[in-house]
Amino acid sequence: MDLQRAMLDELMGADRNLTEEERKDYKEITWDSKEVCAYYMARFCPHDLFVNTKSDIGPCDRVHDPKLKESFEKSPRHDVNLAKFEAELAQRCEKLVMELDRRVRRGRERLAQGDEPMPPPPLSADKSERLSVVEEKIKNLLVQVEALGEVGKVDEAQALMKKVDELNAEKALIQCQNDKVLVVPQEKKMALCEICGSFLVANDVAERTQSHITGKQHIGYGMVRDYIAEYKEAKEKAREEERLAREKEAGERRKLREKEHESRSGSGDRDRYHDRDRERERDRHRGRERSREWNGRGSRDDWRD
Repeated sequence: MDLQRAMLDELMGADRNLTEEERKDYKEITWDSKEVCAYYMARFCPHDLFVNTKSDIGPCDRVHDPKLKESFEKSPRHDVNLAKFEAELAQRCEKLVMELDRRVRRGRERLAQGDEPMPPPPLSADKSERLSVVEEKIKNLLVQVEALGEVGKVDEAQALMKKVDELNAEKALIQCQNDKVLVVPQEKKMALCEICGSFLVANDVAERTQSHITGKQHIGYGMVRDYIAEYKEAKEKAREEERLAREKEAGERRKLREKEHESRSGSGDRDRYHDRDRERERDRHRGRERSREWNGRGSRDDWRD
């Protein structure tokens, strides 16, 4: 439903259902409005990952709008706010993973005790066929909704969306109902998926294993775990770069101080050298004066004699 609502918002505007009076008081939402989902702006919203699965956390109560996201990506404030949005998403994802890991630990304990749960029974061929028909009808109706929205036929598009809602309800009913009970032979052991916490039949046939791997719940938790790892790696890299930058700056300051010290030391040596030269020159001058004085005295004494 969220995806379909977002599609209609994009085609016909978020104010498509407002009356003329309501439009007067309508306030346009921008990407930095509090009504906009920060998770969606950063990367993805966890509420969209597990729809109609056992891990469904319900619809998001904030706006998901591709146009707002595009506006955010072009904003000069993008980088600053992206860091904040990514931190919020990482915190939400870590909470999800903590809850999942608790379920995984309990699942391991159950397997260790031999309390193996029964895997969900597969749909019968009849119900599987009915489900395919319903899904195909939903797909065709959504195409028609998009076409009607492009030409501005809002009422017709909304009428079709009601049929889509009815078909979605029928689809959920088919998936929930199952009149067959699957009996697992004793030789088949259960296994636990470490990614999404689902119980599986160990060494099951390739088709069912592939179905699990491509399932919405497995892919969703894989995205959550990958995002956390990527976020932590980026933060660690940023800290390391900051540390290296500080060390480089400290080294440059140290070299500058050493250079200034050498400069002052060299100037002092030159001053002392010139002082010694001047002192020697003064000594030579005093020596010549004494020599002339003694010579003068010797001449006077010779004259007296």
